[in-house]
Amino acid sequence: MVAKTVTLSALLAMGATYAAAETHPLSAIEWLNQTPTVTLDMGLPEAPVSAGALKPAISVDTLGVLGRDAVGLLPPKVTGLPDSLWQHSQAGVLATLVTDQHPTLLPAMQALLYTVLLAEANAPWDAGTQDALLLARIDKLVDMGALEQATALVERAGATTPELFKRWFDVTLLMGFEDAACRALVANPRLAPDYASRVFCTARTGDWNSAALMLETANALDLITDEEDALLVRFLDPDLFEDQPILTAQSDPSPLIYRLYEAIGEPQPTRSLPRPFAHADLRTTVGWKPRLEAAERLARTGALPENRLLGIYSEGKPSASGMIWDRVDAVQVFDRALESRDVDAISDTLPSAWSAMQSKHLEVPFARLYGHRLLAMPLKGVTARLARDIGLLSPAYEQAALAGPRDFLAGLAQGNPPQTPLNPLHRSIADGFHEARVPQHISAKLARGQLGEVILNAMSLMEDGAYGDLAALTDAIAIFRAVGLEDTARRVALQATLIDTRG
Repeated sequence: MVAKTVTLSALLAMGATYAAAETHPLSAIEWLNQTPTVTLDMGLPEAPVSAGALKPAISVDTLGVLGRDAVGLLPPKVTGLPDSLWQHSQAGVLATLVTDQHPTLLPAMQALLYTVLLAEANAPWDAGTQDALLLARIDKLVDMGALEQATALVERAGATTPELFKRWFDVTLLMGFEDAACRALVANPRLAPDYASRVFCTARTGDWNSAALMLETANALDLITDEEDALLVRFLDPDLFEDQPILTAQSDPSPLIYRLYEAIGEPQPTRSLPRPFAHADLRTTVGWKPRLEAAERLARTGALPENRLLGIYSEGKPSASGMIWDRVDAVQVFDRALESRDVDAISDTLPSAWSAMQSKHLEVPFARLYGHRLLAMPLKGVTARLARDIGLLSPAYEQAALAGPRDFLAGLAQGNPPQTPLNPLHRSIADGFHEARVPQHISAKLARGQLGEVILNAMSLMEDGAYGDLAALTDAIAIFRAVGLEDTARRVALQATLIDTRG
């Protein structure tokens, strides 16, 4: 246990004590222009509809009346989803369904989840002022590492309640641009998540003496933990602890604790921390290896666009071998071969690059980068078949279907797979396109206009299907097709067929 200490000694200037470099995220508008992050496998717009779905009433009202659960970044004309997406469901039910989503295996499901999380739609009928659905959506974006998107959603809603402000503050801490949040907290202390945040933000806005007095009061009232106290004292007056031993960090730090360790010059590695913390390692002040590891973690959930992943892969030349350096080298060598349009070099380097991406479950980001271009190469034999499979995982999957044999995959990419394949996985997928009917309880939800619930339920079924529940796989595909998400149904079926989802 660290003993509590308080000092009112003269405080150093903020610039001397605040060690972490500042970086700025994309604005909401700039981020929305990065279409692949939002619509990553959706092929939007496609309008999901059901014959039994209720037609939403169109009205114009103020946000205060509609409720913050209606807030989104993507309007219906972009998503293809109706504005009644949430309207006929209960907020608590939707919030639970959002929280239960874990689409780590199939990028088509990640893309669909991003779309529904960011959709602008009427609030649930019982939403009130609790913001249950909005908070669940923000939390899920953070969980997936999509911090820019979470920030934009909070800012669109307005961080004017303690629950929304806490999420905004945490995200800005993880990304290293907490100044605006700190100014808002100092101007309106009732929004503060805790006393440690008030002390930190008071100092960050330049009032170091008040921050020290506030820390002394917090200690007297036992309002902060021992670790918070030890970190804040060092943050406020680092000279007093110049010869003191380094603090031992806890294994599950809050964003504020993580930021304080960084600010006093003792940054923690993020590899063992939850995915959102990986953003701290994307900054250019961080070494290349941690940047690479962070980029791969975030790209795996679609939180980092594939072009940015490639950019980080291309920042230098590997100076060592083994694991991540072998992956970087394999991608760089293949990329140079493709740029030179050297067919022999492509044939030699593609298998290694593909194997490297498979080892980190980055097949679809790789396919999005290279699939279309590979289909244009005059490859032969095994390499040509591999290129076609990669193309089937890319937006050019229909073109890839024409580039090889008329097999199950070709039929699937065109929405008409053979009806009686021998492979059990293929047969379950084919049933979703041909024979399966939407489960009765799902049909009842569609009749009540609960489209958002239906999509989230189908996504949960698809997750079960990816782990081997073939009946759930069939149902999920049938539901996606029933609500008009044909493109999603094809892409997720292709991914379930071509990607190893066992780990």
